[in-house]
Amino acid sequence: MATLSGPHRLPLSGGAPDSLVVMLHGRGSNGNDLIGLADVFAPAFPNTVFHSPNAPLDLEGMPGYHQWYELSNRESRGEGVRAVEPTVNAFIDELLTEYGLEASRCIQLGFSQGSITSIHTVPRRQTPLAGVVGFSGQMVTGDSLLREVASKTPFILIHGAEDERLPASGSVEAAAKFEEAGIAASVHVLPGLGHSLDARGFVLAGIFMQQVLA
Repeated sequence: MATLSGPHRLPLSGGAPDSLVVMLHGRGSNGNDLIGLADVFAPAFPNTVFHSPNAPLDLEGMPGYHQWYELSNRESRGEGVRAVEPTVNAFIDELLTEYGLEASRCIQLGFSQGSITSIHTVPRRQTPLAGVVGFSGQMVTGDSLLREVASKTPFILIHGAEDERLPASGSVEAAAKFEEAGIAASVHVLPGLGHSLDARGFVLAGIFMQQVLA
């Protein structure tokens, strides 16, 4: 039984997948929020399968909406990403086994809380992924990264300059922490964009995805 449930899109080509993209939504959302990105990326990645799982925790008072960890205070975020780390990794490993793919053929993509979760989780995986696309995130476990890093999956961090919910400084600081740990990370702060996604970010993400899956 799958660790997580949620929508997915099979390869546009109709054939067996040669790569996998797992997309982690933001807090107070669900897998349906990001699965539409499959339509954005599939033309350039016709042999890729896309999964957008629902986070494992329900959001109190909002049936059908989920979160990767509970948000009560700043310290709880670090505890939360550590608690959900095994669940995210197990889900990815299940999919890799199901599709007969190596971890090097998987990209993890996250938005907001899903990006925060990805920024923590992926460098601590024993087997590196192809890459991580982080939209509007930050690093909440940076103090322990140097002693806990287990693999060096490359990152692209994309953030709106006008993001008032999670300031773009979070992605800039995360990239600096990654550089200190020897992890390749590029950061792009997009003028005029708030806590959201836009076509500019999709172009940047697509270029990065082509590079790491080449």
